[in-house]
Amino acid sequence: MIAQTTMPRGKGSEFTRFFRPIVEALKEKGGSGTTSEVIDRAIEILGLSEAEQNRELGSGSSRVRNQAQWARLYLARGGLLDSSARGIWRLTETGTQTDLATFDFQALFKDVQKQFHAQRKEEEKEKEESGPEEAEESAVDYRIGVLRILRALSPDGFERLCQRLLRESGFEQVVVTGRSGDGGIDGLGILQVNPFVSFNVLFQCKRYSGGVTPSQIRDFRGAMQGRADKGIIMTTGTFTVEAKREARRDGAPPIELVDGDDLVRLFENLELGLRPRKTYDLDEAFFNEFK
Repeated sequence: MIAQTTMPRGKGSEFTRFFRPIVEALKEKGGSGTTSEVIDRAIEILGLSEAEQNRELGSGSSRVRNQAQWARLYLARGGLLDSSARGIWRLTETGTQTDLATFDFQALFKDVQKQFHAQRKEEEKEKEESGPEEAEESAVDYRIGVLRILRALSPDGFERLCQRLLRESGFEQVVVTGRSGDGGIDGLGILQVNPFVSFNVLFQCKRYSGGVTPSQIRDFRGAMQGRADKGIIMTTGTFTVEAKREARRDGAPPIELVDGDDLVRLFENLELGLRPRKTYDLDEAFFNEFK
């Protein structure tokens, strides 16, 4: 999800540092990977610190992950990535054959910048021809709006909303505890896998825009020790690469991580707080045979 609403410009655009690591990460993964997998690996290749991973944009979104999304957009425009599959980043044939040692990513950047410049001129022309209400509506990103609303909720309100999400997702007997001094545990529930198997689950709700760190994962795991089979941390922010690694550390109870983008997808899939809207693109070629 790209929180930035204006196109990066200039030779020194910082997001270009992600070009090579993204292609390298996809090559390592056999040509495709989820958004999280690819960005996490690119961050590791670049060696970005936790402090940099936690830097935010004005909207509260992760700065480095936003940069990676811009890099992905440029790589797709440049023909190295397939832009069609949502949630999955995939190398095109051109991207697969790209030699990272010799490929000129700066030339790709300049070429795509020219494409955007031409597109922007066309959009400005269309904007002049459309009414002001239509132009304003097209500029709204509902995903940013959802996160903005979630971060503005009271702590109690966000906990109750997470409770609703868990119930809608199949959890039973979901209770919000919210007791202070309980190691950050905000509630508990039961996930009934089938008539014979169920799990006791503890969850934590973090209503902020920063990145969850490994120490917070460890604190939560310590609080749930001996009390549940599984743990879930839900945040309107992000998780650092190190936090994700800690959540899946060998020999320790795994903890499921749900970040801001995951929350938005839950609202989409469950159609909670979001009303789907259907639209159509005109296929003029279909009508040609009837002329």
